[in-house]
Amino acid sequence: MSLPPPARRVFRLSLTIALSLAAAYALAIPLPYIAPIFALMLALPPKPPLGLKPTIAVSILICITAGSGLLLTPVLIHYPVTGLMIVFLGLIVANLLTVNMAKGAIGALLTMGLTLVTAAGTMSYQIAQLVIVALLLSISIAIASHHIAFFFFPEDPAPAAAKKKAARKTDDQSNWIALRATFVVFPAYLIALTNPSQLLPIIMKSVSLGQQDSVSSAREASRELLGSTFLAGVFAALFWLLLSINPNLWMFFLWMLAFGFFFACKLYGITKSRFRAPFWINTVITMFILIGPAVQDSASGKDVKTAFLVRFSLFIAVTLYAITAISAFEYLKNRRAHAQNREER
Repeated sequence: MSLPPPARRVFRLSLTIALSLAAAYALAIPLPYIAPIFALMLALPPKPPLGLKPTIAVSILICITAGSGLLLTPVLIHYPVTGLMIVFLGLIVANLLTVNMAKGAIGALLTMGLTLVTAAGTMSYQIAQLVIVALLLSISIAIASHHIAFFFFPEDPAPAAAKKKAARKTDDQSNWIALRATFVVFPAYLIALTNPSQLLPIIMKSVSLGQQDSVSSAREASRELLGSTFLAGVFAALFWLLLSINPNLWMFFLWMLAFGFFFACKLYGITKSRFRAPFWINTVITMFILIGPAVQDSASGKDVKTAFLVRFSLFIAVTLYAITAISAFEYLKNRRAHAQNREER
C-alpha cells in the first residue's frame, strides 16, 4: 500500500536534503552547506525533479550570473564606488525578479553571483572560481538527490483544475519589498568585504533574510526573523551535540535525515505549528549555514564553540538590522500612503 501524498512529501524532502548534504561533504566540494540549501529550494514544492533541459538551463544561468560577478570583481577592486553601485543595482534587479516576477530561484542565483563571487574575488581570482565551482556542484548534487528521492517517493500528478496561481502583489508593494530586501543584503555584503574568508556565511544569512517577502510588517519581522534565527541556533547546537557522539559521515547523514523529517513535517503542516512555512524555511537555512562552517572549523582544528558563538552573534546582529530596515521601510511606506490620501482629499 502506497503512502499518502503528505507523507511522501515529508520523506522526499528530508531524504533529498540528507543525500545532498552527505554527497557534498563526501566529495569535499567548496562551501558544501550550499548543496542542502539548493536541495530545500528544489524539493520543497510538490513537483517532479528538473529534467535534462531545465538542468542545463540552470547550469548556464549559474555560469552567467556567477560569471557576471567574476567580471565585476576587477571593477570593484580598482573602482570601488562604481563597482558597489553596480552591485547595488544588480541586487535591486535580483530582488525584483524574486518578488515582483515570482522568479525566486533566478533571483537567488543572481544575488549569490553578485555577492558571494565578488566578495571572494576581492581575495583572489582562484577563490572566486572555487565559489562558482561550489555553486555548480551544489546545484548538480541537489538535482541528483532530488531525482533519487523522487524515485522512492513520487508525487501524484495534480489535476489541471487543482493548479492555482499565487496571488500577485501590486507593483507598488513589490517594489517596496524588493528595495527593502536590497537594503537588507547590501550592508551585510559591505561588512563581508572587510574579511571575505570569514564572513561569507553572513552574506548567505542576509540573502535568506532578504528572500522573506512574506514578512510585511515590523511585528512580523521581529517574531519570524529573530525567532527563527534563535531557533536555528538552538537546533544547530543540538545537531552538533548529537553528531559529536559519533562524528562520521554516516551519522551526519542520519542526523540530517532525522532533523529534515522534523522540519518537513512543520513545512507541510503535518504537525501543528503557530508559525508559517517561511519561518521554518529561514530556520532550516540558518541551521545549515551554522552547521556547515562548524564542520569545516572542526576539520581544520579551530575552536568550534568560539567560532560558532561569533558567527551566531553576527547572524543576530544582521537579523536585528534587517528588522530595523523593515521598520524604517514600513514607516516610510505608511507616511507616503498618508500623504497620498491627503492629496486625494
